[in-house]
Parts: sequence; structure tokens; C-alpha cells
Amino acid sequence: MATLLILKRRMKTASNVSKTTKAFQMISASKLKKAQNAAEASQPYVNKLNYLAKALEQRIDKENRHQYMNSQEDIKAKLLIVISPDKGLCGGLVTNLLREVIHYNNTGKTYYITIGKKAERAVASLNKEVIASFPFGTSLPPFETVFPIAKLINEYFLGKKVSEVTILSTKFTSVFSQTPAQNPLLPVRLEEKVETDKSVTLFEPGIDYLLPDLLQHYLEMVIYQSLLESYASEQASRMIAMKNATDNALDIISELKLEYNKTRQEKITNELLDITGGSQITYE
Repeated sequence: MATLLILKRRMKTASNVSKTTKAFQMISASKLKKAQNAAEASQPYVNKLNYLAKALEQRIDKENRHQYMNSQEDIKAKLLIVISPDKGLCGGLVTNLLREVIHYNNTGKTYYITIGKKAERAVASLNKEVIASFPFGTSLPPFETVFPIAKLINEYFLGKKVSEVTILSTKFTSVFSQTPAQNPLLPVRLEEKVETDKSVTLFEPGIDYLLPDLLQHYLEMVIYQSLLESYASEQASRMIAMKNATDNALDIISELKLEYNKTRQEKITNELLDITGGSQITYE
């Protein structure tokens, strides 16, 4: 049976752990609301850009289609962008994401761009060809982080080094549900027909001039939306994981207190029995 000193030390350790995990839980909860609002606020804008791009694509000649829309099936290489947190302690979020990296359909050569230290270390350990790595940060991602990533995408896709570009990130469904998902980025697939009004719509400047800038902005916004959802997923997953860790630590403390009280009571009983036995021997 454990001694009282050992039980005290274990209770103190569990108490320190519960305080630490509780602090992480509160920090993530304070960041989650802002992250969730940012991710949900930008989603309608991305959807509207997608709708507008499809509407413009229907009015442009196939010969004048932008390079973002052209499939390059003769090129076998692909580009995968992996977005992960910089830090752990967020449950199975990182593990589930890296499982998707391992099972990615990498027929042919695959280049990797990692965002987040967790993805960088994991992809490097798998001996994958990483062309660039970016830190994710511990605060809400600013929009400026998108530009160097978009520049690399243009270099590899427009330079005909890869045939397609895919983003692998964690999709924020709700506070209690975050799932890894692959989002095909390039080529932009706009085959779906968009129902438009029968009225005549005039574009100023012309469609041929407007579409390249629109697609470039659409590309940047899809990347930024993935960053926002990854950040919101990280905070939600960490908050839930730290809450579970805090509850488990409190349960351990409760069990240790019960064992401590039993051990202490047993020790007191033994001491009383020794005193009683000693007094009887002296009396005789």
C-alpha cells in the first residue's frame, strides 16, 4: 500500500496538471469564439466568388479560358498543401490529419508545402519532398500569409511543374466536430451550370480582363478560408481535449484522496492498537 507521503505527492502532481490543463482550456475557449466568427463570416464571400466565377466562365470562349481552368493531364506531378497547428495538445486533430497525408493518392511525384510545425516535422520524417514550410502561428492568421503561398502555387502550376494542387486541412464543422478534408484547388473546376437571370448583364471592364483577377482572388480566398477553419478547429479541439484532461485529473485526485483517507485511517487504527496493546502489557 502506498505511503501517505507518496499519495500526497501524487495528489499535488495531479492538482498541478489540472491547473495547467484548465488554463489551456480557458485560453482556447477565449480564442475559439473569434476564430469561429471569422471562419463563418468569410465562407459566404468565398461561395459568392465561386458563383461569380462560374457565371463568368459560361460567357467566355473555351479558347480564352484562364490557365487556372486548364487541366494538365500529361504532367504526372502534384502539389499538396498541408495545414496543421504549430503546437500539440489538441486531441487527435494532428494524428487524423497526418493519417490523410500517409494515405494520400501520391501516384507519381508529389511536392509538399507545409503550414505549421507539426506538418513540417511529420512530412519531413516521411522523406517527402517539401518545397516550402511556413509557421502557422498561435493567433488568428492574417490575410498577408496567403501571398507567398499563392506565389509558389502559381510558380508550380502555371509553370507546368504540377498538374493539380490540393489543400489538406481540417474542416471546422462545429465545436465538437473537426474532420480532415482534401480540397482540390487547381485546376478550377467550373463545369457546373449556374442559373442566371434572363436579363442582360454587362461587365465593366470586359470579362476577359476581369476573370484572371477574379480567379486569382478566388484562389487566395480559398487558401485563407482553409487557414481560418484550421485555426478554429485547432482551438475547438484543444478546448475539448483540455477539458477532458482536466476532468480526468480531478477524477484521479478524488480517487487519491479516498485512498489517502483510507490509508491515514488505517495508520491511526494501527497506532491505537499498538498503544492499547502496550498499555495492557505494562498493566500486567
